[in-house]
Amino acid sequence: MAEKKVIAVIGATGAQGGGLVRAILADRSGAFSARAITRHPDSEKGRELGKLGAEVVGADADDPATLERAFAGAHGAFCVTNFWEHYSPEREVAQATAMADAAKSSGVSHVVWSTLEDTRRRLPLSDPRLPTLKEKYKVPHFDGKGEADPAFASVPTTYLLAAFYWDNFIGFGMGPKKGPDGNLVLAMPLGGGKLPGIAAGDIGKCAYGIFRRGKELVGKRVGIAGEILSGEEMAAKFSHVLGRKVSFFDVPFDTYRGYGFPGADDLGNMFQYQAIFNAEFLESRDVAFSRSLDPELQSFDTWLERNKGKIPLE
Repeated sequence: MAEKKVIAVIGATGAQGGGLVRAILADRSGAFSARAITRHPDSEKGRELGKLGAEVVGADADDPATLERAFAGAHGAFCVTNFWEHYSPEREVAQATAMADAAKSSGVSHVVWSTLEDTRRRLPLSDPRLPTLKEKYKVPHFDGKGEADPAFASVPTTYLLAAFYWDNFIGFGMGPKKGPDGNLVLAMPLGGGKLPGIAAGDIGKCAYGIFRRGKELVGKRVGIAGEILSGEEMAAKFSHVLGRKVSFFDVPFDTYRGYGFPGADDLGNMFQYQAIFNAEFLESRDVAFSRSLDPELQSFDTWLERNKGKIPLE
């Protein structure tokens, strides 16, 4: 039996990387093995991946030398950064550049880079429709990733654009909440547009589909989503699954930016950017293509049914 090709997975204990590691391990007859890269290989999550069959390796995106060791001998590498850990686009660019350099020096044959649009290409800092944040960004958690894209030009890379995580309804406090009348309200700033969404774990499964296709998608930008829905459609699906009426309130963008939680201004700008360029943004996330990468891709109904008990409603 041929030796399996190693896929080195950054962020292996996180949502995207964890989904990829599990997808590789679940395909026991597949051509790949998983090298789970984490800063804390001895953590509970790290040990769990080891028990499932992954090779668990310690490395830190802020320490380029550790990345080179972690990528050594790997066929492929999945690269992702976590803006919400530190809120610094500059740090994301530095981390992504270190990953790209390590992939090149290690001779990695295929990188999947989890990126997003640099919104400043469509909305320059002089455009008053969105406030400028941190003096040089419109949507910092998008712009840093997009700014880092050129770093991967020297290695065979597929640029993967994900969509809104439905898991944000669980862990980010974005789910329906009780209004003053006791009824549930899903409040999001969509500006009348639709929102592409996806189960976070399915992003990793789609990334696995990209690796399985080999060189076919190298050099391409591919966007994924599990379903594209309006706010009213999401509220109706919440109502059906929860057995309680859920209405939708389209929060004004300025109101959302003023909520004051960490990243509120960034997320408010993100939602407004998606609303301004809604047709283009929706077209860039293809549900049918995503299902071709992951035949088990979840719809919003399926995800809700599986996770309804985890969504806080107070």
